[in-house]
Amino acid sequence: MPSMRRLSVRGAGAVRVRDFTTKQMGDACEMLVAAELTLAGIPALKVPDNWPQYDVIAQPLGLPPQRISVKSRTFKVGSAYVEYNEPDQFDWLAIVILGQGEGHGRAIYVIPRAEAAKVARQDKPTSKTANIRYFRIDEVERLFSRYRNNFALGAPSGLP
Repeated sequence: MPSMRRLSVRGAGAVRVRDFTTKQMGDACEMLVAAELTLAGIPALKVPDNWPQYDVIAQPLGLPPQRISVKSRTFKVGSAYVEYNEPDQFDWLAIVILGQGEGHGRAIYVIPRAEAAKVARQDKPTSKTANIRYFRIDEVERLFSRYRNNFALGAPSGLP
């Protein structure tokens, strides 16, 4: 069993200590997204660790299974980013931000991939990171507020 480290997280002028690893945070956020979808009437489950390209699979009634890539971050103002690989195959991007807003709760955005791609930043095609798409953490709410708590999976382009 890996040893526990206390991680200091700076945000909103305070330092908070968390008793979990980055891996544990990611796994918990994947389970959280699957649970919220299921409780909203869309059965979902976390796929096994190291599954390629997506983290959660959901089955809306009468539609094909939906692949969801989950990205989790701790809120930070400034140059901190949520990113995904453009070649990955998924239908939805779920962004879970911990420590955001008053009370330092969490915010969950479930965004159709096509919508995320429209506003994602990207580097020059000749750069090593040309396939990375990214958003500043402190801009996610402004960019995707209409997809906050979108556990009913509002239809992405290409689906009825």
